[in-house]
Amino acid sequence: MYQRILVATDGSALSKKAVSSAIDLAAAVSADLVALYVVPRYPVSYFEGGIPISVQDIARTEKQWSDKGQAVVDAVQQAAQAEGVKCQAIVAQSDLVAESIMAAAKKHKCDLVVMASHGRKGIKRVLLGSETQHVLTHSTVPVLVLR
Repeated sequence: MYQRILVATDGSALSKKAVSSAIDLAAAVSADLVALYVVPRYPVSYFEGGIPISVQDIARTEKQWSDKGQAVVDAVQQAAQAEGVKCQAIVAQSDLVAESIMAAAKKHKCDLVVMASHGRKGIKRVLLGSETQHVLTHSTVPVLVLR
């Protein structure tokens, strides 16, 4: 059935449910797991000219975000290994979250992407966007969406 499953996580409670389901599915079908956390780049242009921010502060903030992402995927890896599932932990840095998810699925030859959806509707969806919706409509790999 599935050989390698990518689970995208942001560390939220809803995302943790998707991780748990991905681990259970991987264990059931004897698939490997790839845990992905995408770290955004610091929004320098947003503050450009308004607030002076040093390069060191930006680097420190991006490192904190990256460290948090690494902690999240390390926890996924430990949970997967506890269930007997081989898991690779990946932290990617990009402002294009959906594109990063699809690129990671392709790069690691995943045959399923598992991710959560916050289920936003109306104006919230328009304003906040939907990475899940973007992956769902543009991915060449099947996508399992959990809520």
